[in-house]
Amino acid sequence: MVARSQPDHRSSQVAQAYAACAAFAREHYENFPVASLLLPAAMRPHIAAIYAFARIADDMADEGVEAAETRQRRLLAWRQQLHDAVSNREAAPARVLSRDECVLMAVADTIRVRELPLALFDDLISAFTQDTTTRRYDSWEDVMSYCRRSANPVGRLVLLVAGDRRADVAVSSDALCTALQLTNFWQDFGRDWTHGRLYVPQEVLRTSGAREADLAAGCWTPEWTRAIETCIETTRDLFGRGRRVADAMSGRLRVELRATWLGGRLVLDRIAAHPHLVMTERPTVRRKDAPRLVWQLLCWRTETR
Repeated sequence: MVARSQPDHRSSQVAQAYAACAAFAREHYENFPVASLLLPAAMRPHIAAIYAFARIADDMADEGVEAAETRQRRLLAWRQQLHDAVSNREAAPARVLSRDECVLMAVADTIRVRELPLALFDDLISAFTQDTTTRRYDSWEDVMSYCRRSANPVGRLVLLVAGDRRADVAVSSDALCTALQLTNFWQDFGRDWTHGRLYVPQEVLRTSGAREADLAAGCWTPEWTRAIETCIETTRDLFGRGRRVADAMSGRLRVELRATWLGGRLVLDRIAAHPHLVMTERPTVRRKDAPRLVWQLLCWRTETR
C-alpha cells in the first residue's frame, strides 16, 4: 500500500507569512515601493517581507511612553529573533501565527532564497537604535554614516532581490538612497524640529551662521536659508550620482526606480523654491503631478559615460 503524501506544512505557513506581509505593506505603504505594480511580480513578496521587518523595527524605535533603554532592548531582541528565524528551518506548530511570527518567517525565507546578507538587516537595526538617542549630528560624515545604515541597505536589498550584484550599481544605489533620505529630512524639517530633532549638520550651522535660538523664537533668518541651500546642494549631487542605478535596471524595476528618482527630485525642487516654508509645510508629490512625472519618464534619457 502506497502511503498518502502529506501536505508540506511549512510551505503552507511560509505562503501565509508572505501574504500577511503583503497585507501589512499595503496598510502602511509610504515611500517604499512595497506593493507597487511596477515591481516585477516575483520580487513583490520578498520586498513586502523586508519592508514589514523594517517597519516594525521603525515603530519600535519611535518615541512614545517607553524609555529609550526599553526601545533599544526591543530592537536588539527583534534582531536576535531574525537571526534565530534564519537558522530555524522547521515549521511552526499548527496554529494561527502572530503578525511578528509571520514577518520573521517570511523575511527569513527571503534571506535564504535570495542569499541576502544578514549584515544589511543588522545595519537597519543599528540605525533604528541610534534614533532612540541621537537628536543632533555634528558633521556631514555623521549624517552620511546614519544614511549608510538607515537608507542604503534598503536599496541594496532591492537590488539583491532583483538578482543584481554589480558593485558599481550598488554604489549608485547608495547615492540615490542617501539622496532620498536627506530629502526626507529637509521635507520633515519643521516636524522634526517640533520633536526636538535636527538633521542639518552642526558644521553647516556654523559656516552659515544659522542659530537654533532663532528657530526656537519662531524666526526664520537668511542664515537658515543659506543652511538649507547648502543641504540641498549636497542632496542634488547625490541624486546626480544616483541616476545610474535607474539606468542600469531593466523592465518594471527600471520604471520604478526612475519614478522614485523623479519624485524625490521634485520634492527637493519644491524645498529649494521656498526654503522658509519647511518650518510650516511639508512639500510632497501630489496627485496632480502625475502627468508631469509620466511625461518626464517618457522623455528620460539614459546618461552615457
